[in-house]
Amino acid sequence: MTGQRPTGKADRIAGILGLGSDGQDGHIRITRGANFSVLLGSEATHQEMQDACMKIEARLRRDGRTITDLTKAEFVQLLEDLGKQTDA
Repeated sequence: MTGQRPTGKADRIAGILGLGSDGQDGHIRITRGANFSVLLGSEATHQEMQDACMKIEARLRRDGRTITDLTKAEFVQLLEDLGKQTDA
């Protein structure tokens, strides 16, 4: 036995939850997409999390995939790839 778990449902991403904790203006912000929810945060933080989720969804659509198709490792790789595009 190699010590590795078989890839199954538990190794897949179910969705994305963005939770902001810096909101001080009394607004309750909630944004939902097909595979994400962004809750709370300041206007800027909420917008940043929303934009990130929308970029992820756009990439997945382009690739003909959904968030539930991804393993945890593939999700991390996707985030790294999108982060590199932002840094460039």
